[in-house]
Amino acid sequence: MRWLDFHFDPTKRWPDAERKGLDFLPEDDPAFLAWADFWPRQGTPPNWDAVGIVRIGGADEWLLVEAKAHAGEMISACQAGEAGGLPQIRKALNGLKRDLGVADQCDWLSRYYQFANRLAVLNFLTQNGVPARLLFVYFVGDNRPDGILCPQSNESWEPALLEQARWLGLEHEHRLSKRIHKLFLPVSVH
Repeated sequence: MRWLDFHFDPTKRWPDAERKGLDFLPEDDPAFLAWADFWPRQGTPPNWDAVGIVRIGGADEWLLVEAKAHAGEMISACQAGEAGGLPQIRKALNGLKRDLGVADQCDWLSRYYQFANRLAVLNFLTQNGVPARLLFVYFVGDNRPDGILCPQSNESWEPALLEQARWLGLEHEHRLSKRIHKLFLPVSVH
């Protein structure tokens, strides 16, 4: 396993900036070049909590990581407008829904948009010959000073994860399922 470093900018409040979009690919990679036709250049592309390269079966694959400390972090809506990138995002997500057999009425632009756009990136990469996987890290046992309730067991994440799958119409296995992984990581508080 090799982890990529974050982009470092000492002038920013948080000097380590998350990786964005496909900035981990070489600029001359065909998938990187095709990305501009698939996802809007303006606005905020999907950001990654970590990006690494993992060796599986003798071949390197990208590992794109998204981490959550509580169920509220799973909730998000697309902020793009009709005059901006929304038509391109809608086209990408609707195409993926069709590919996965998800009903048209399932709303991928609100409530669980972040999960949907991460899935779209995974699908884009695999369809463009770039082996990749998604890893969702769910922290367990955190006690936040702001009073936000955090899951205290692996099982306490399940209602939120089942609701996400139901909302998105992904209640069953699909062709990307084997490339999506969950890790429940205990928080060690001393």
